[in-house]
Amino acid sequence: MLSLNELKVGSIIKFEEKPFEVLWAEHTKVGRGGAILRTKIRNLTDGSTIDKTFKGNDKLEQIFLEQKPYQYLYCENHEFYFMHPESFEQIALSKNYVGDKSKFLREGTEVEIVFYENNPISLILPIKMEFEITYTEPGLRGDTKSSTALKSAQIDTGAEIKVPLFIEKGEKIIIDTRSGKYVERA
Repeated sequence: MLSLNELKVGSIIKFEEKPFEVLWAEHTKVGRGGAILRTKIRNLTDGSTIDKTFKGNDKLEQIFLEQKPYQYLYCENHEFYFMHPESFEQIALSKNYVGDKSKFLREGTEVEIVFYENNPISLILPIKMEFEITYTEPGLRGDTKSSTALKSAQIDTGAEIKVPLFIEKGEKIIIDTRSGKYVERA
């Protein structure tokens, strides 16, 4: 059991019999009353986010989720299929669990599937991935007011991202999958 001072951003707790991840936490002392902890927590089974305030003597159960390596195979009818590289066991995750991460999935991509009580609940992509630019408008010289000017580009998975003006069609780039932002040329 965790006391409120042990609760940190990124902790996985059991709340209302479901796994939640702490996204934000702030300790507050209220006058003569006890301390409280204001948090923003995300339900790992359905992705919803709620604000919750815990009182000073509340105890929370910390849970540990299992992660297993899987390889992305294909998508069919809003179901994403993955295969374990050693046992060849296949599992399917619905679009609800994959979410926006689907725009970075390519056949053969190695990912980590997160399990809670032997049920897959989430997916972790590699932090940096390489993609090819399939379409972008040409960048015009002198078309900037600052050195951080960006233009839209489409990558080989079909996702649209922002890239610097000097990036051209056919180039390979590195993207941070957590933020969906351009990092560098490959």
